[in-house]
Amino acid sequence: MTPYQSFDVQSSGLQNSLLAFGGAFVILSTCYILGSATYNLYFNPLCAYPGPKLCAVTRIPWLLALIHGRQTHNMRNLHEIYGEVVRIAPDELSYINPKAWKDIYAHRQGKEEMAKQRKSYLEHPGGDHIILANRENHSRFRRTLSHAFSDSSMREQEPLIKRYVDLLIRRLGEISNDGQTPLNIVAWYNFTTFDLIGDLTFGESFDCLEKSDYHPWVSLIFNNIKAGSYTQALKYIPGGRNLASLLVSKELLSKKAAHHALTIEKVKKRVSRTEERRDFMDNILKREKNGMTFPELVGNSSILIIAGSETTATVLSGVTFHLLKNPTVMAKVVHEIRSTFTNEDEITIAAVGNLKYMLACLEEAMRIYPAAPVGLQRIVPGKGDFINGKWVPGGTVVSVHMVATYRSPLNFRDPDSFIPERFLGDERFVNDNRSALNPFSLGPGTASARTYAEMRLILARVLYSFDLQLANENDNWLDQKTYTLWEKGPMNVLLKKCSFA
Repeated sequence: MTPYQSFDVQSSGLQNSLLAFGGAFVILSTCYILGSATYNLYFNPLCAYPGPKLCAVTRIPWLLALIHGRQTHNMRNLHEIYGEVVRIAPDELSYINPKAWKDIYAHRQGKEEMAKQRKSYLEHPGGDHIILANRENHSRFRRTLSHAFSDSSMREQEPLIKRYVDLLIRRLGEISNDGQTPLNIVAWYNFTTFDLIGDLTFGESFDCLEKSDYHPWVSLIFNNIKAGSYTQALKYIPGGRNLASLLVSKELLSKKAAHHALTIEKVKKRVSRTEERRDFMDNILKREKNGMTFPELVGNSSILIIAGSETTATVLSGVTFHLLKNPTVMAKVVHEIRSTFTNEDEITIAAVGNLKYMLACLEEAMRIYPAAPVGLQRIVPGKGDFINGKWVPGGTVVSVHMVATYRSPLNFRDPDSFIPERFLGDERFVNDNRSALNPFSLGPGTASARTYAEMRLILARVLYSFDLQLANENDNWLDQKTYTLWEKGPMNVLLKKCSFA
């Protein structure tokens, strides 16, 4: 036998071995998939919960909805079909019941807390932050931030807040051309809230209002959030974390690095300032004992910027759209504001708290278009616990989905209609399940009062100063994708300055 013949024999044997191995791998993989599907459908402890069969077998439908930005719409549809609780993945349940909200998110006296599902949260390259902190650090961060968001701090900062609202009104008047030039009101709300929160956090504005455009740091935030949905999906795939660095574009990775570097630069610049400013950072830096390390300042700064700006801008955008689509409601709230105040100087944070109809409009906007549209995932600890009166095994991922909850007829009458009267004692809505509404669930809980105060002041000033009209009455602005937050498109409006404003 020649060497070539010997090689052919060996090669043939190797090919046969590879074919045998490949065949065995396919057979074993098929058996594993079929066995896993059978277990998840018929023997998994969650098999008694209703939901699509495919979702019970695999997380793939959930992941596809996530990366395509359709998860919020899908979740609402699933709850309309299957009811208060739905099995949305082999190991995950979604609820729309307020009792489940308390069981999952409220303080659990004498019980282990339900840990956050870290796969569903954006990780920061810097230090720990309040969203992903463990219980000890989370408590420390909350104590530190509570002073920055206290009522006394807000009163001290009202002149600064008013300065940016004044600038918004001036710039809207300049750009709108007295109702002749459409402008994207969504962007202008974002410009205002980012400039304000930037000043309160970093000691300097992003100058979005002056330049009529987003600062690069702000633009990078939106890029990172959307990319985070893709990264989140990869975390559920074996080896996905390693794949992320290969599949995510170099441009995006470069932008994330640039965003982090710019955050460090801004925090360093603010920390180096010695004058007393009465802003967020001033309150944080004064707490030497159990305060924050520099990496923690960097991590929490990004969270403060997102939670402090996006929540306010989203609710303002939502309430503006629904008011424009409901002329009768718009007329009522405009009359309330303009009959209460005789000039802009009278419109203060304290004074707008007495505008009952406007406050009801904001409540209704937060119900029908919540700033945090998704479900905040938690993991049932230990061997398990009761949720909504039913035992759920430990390790199960659980959440209450905001949009599905707030737009469910099980919780609210006429859930798709914008009717502020439901919050003003209207007897038609006496059976509404108001305890189901928890709109301030994104970011530090202590920020909710401040966020609410800012949105009230901005809305009152805009409606006092301008008559608004949609540039395109057929605008289907609410048809939006969600990547943790709403992907808000432009809302072009015509603004005509009131003669007395």
